[in-house]
Amino acid sequence: MNPPHFPAVGEPTDPDLGLRGPVRRPGAWRAHVPVVAVVALGGALGAAARFAVSLLWPTADGGFPWTTLGVNAVGCAVIGVFMVVISDVWAAHRLVRPIFGTGVLGGFTTFSTYAVDVQKLVDAGRAAAGLACLALTPLVALAAVWSAAGVTRRIVTWRQP
Repeated sequence: MNPPHFPAVGEPTDPDLGLRGPVRRPGAWRAHVPVVAVVALGGALGAAARFAVSLLWPTADGGFPWTTLGVNAVGCAVIGVFMVVISDVWAAHRLVRPIFGTGVLGGFTTFSTYAVDVQKLVDAGRAAAGLACLALTPLVALAAVWSAAGVTRRIVTWRQP
C-alpha cells in the first residue's frame, strides 16, 4: 500500500480532496432537497394507491395473497413501460424519474408486504403456499418488467419513421 501523498508547498492540489477525504461544501445538501421531497411525495401517493387496492381486494386470512402479487406485477409492468419511455422517447424533467419511478411506483409495489404475506402463510401452516408465493412473486415481477419493456420498445421503434 502506498503511503498518503501530502502536497508540497506550491504543488497543485485537487480542490475536492482534503487531507481526510472529500471536502463537504456548505449547502451541497440543498441540491438533493427537491429530489428527496418528490420521492417522499410520490412514495406517499404510491403507498396510498396500494393501500386502496388492498381495501378493494382484501386477502382472506390464510388465503393466497393474489392482491399483493397483482400489485407487484402491475407496478413492475408500469416500471418497464416508464423506463423505456423516459430513456428512449421523452426527455423529461430531472424530477420525473424520482417522483414517478422511485416514489410512486416504489411506494405502489410492495415487496415488504410480500415478505409479510409469506410469513403469514407459513405461520398459518401453509408452508407450500408460502414457498410458492416466495418464488412466484419475483418471477412474475421480473417477467412483467421485462415483457412490458420489450413490448414498449417494439411499439416505440415500430412507430418511428
